[in-house]
Amino acid sequence: MGSPAFQAPPKQRKKIMNIGIIGAGALGSNLARALARKGLSATISNSRGPASLAPLVAELGPTIKAGTTAEAASADIVVVAVRWSDLGKVLGSLPAWNGRIVIDGTNPVEFLDPNAPADPSNPLAAYGIKAVDLGGKYSSEVFRELVPGARVVKAFNHLDVNVLAEPEVSGGQRVQFYSGDDAAAKAEVRKLLEAIGYFAVDLGALDVGGRLAELPFGSLAATNFIKI
Repeated sequence: MGSPAFQAPPKQRKKIMNIGIIGAGALGSNLARALARKGLSATISNSRGPASLAPLVAELGPTIKAGTTAEAASADIVVVAVRWSDLGKVLGSLPAWNGRIVIDGTNPVEFLDPNAPADPSNPLAAYGIKAVDLGGKYSSEVFRELVPGARVVKAFNHLDVNVLAEPEVSGGQRVQFYSGDDAAAKAEVRKLLEAIGYFAVDLGALDVGGRLAELPFGSLAATNFIKI
């Protein structure tokens, strides 16, 4: 009797670090949906506490749980998905980052009161937003100062939040840009992006990629490329 035919071991899924999401608005909740659809686990939080997220986690299933902001911030990879105006308040209350990976999903815009008079000097008024004046800095430069000790990677900010949960479309994959200064941190974020189903494109250092992908005026902002 001949020896049994050799069988290759099953393909191993790349191990993804544990994930926390700070913010459960359109960005945070749609990112959680994208993770849930691939069976990836995460802790999502908001300013109102875990109980307020019960309907969302019930929708998303067992891989997504609600937690406090501090619990979400204790993950190996933490996605910050809060409004620009709330950054200082939210991040200022958190403990030291100690080299953990923090994904900056924010953009420097303010959301307008829909009942306020139109401002003819605001080119973004039709979109319900106004650009924040950062005094010549770019947003991730400011963000980085708010998370001392973290390894910052920019991602999840340049696409319409309503398509984040649909990484695979039209027979291809949506392109998701990312950038950062720490090669190992970027490698982990790339694993995450690919596990969700995106085609990940590295834009280089934060000083370069952060500017390119920043909404509303980055040259790659709001682009929705599909890799076929």
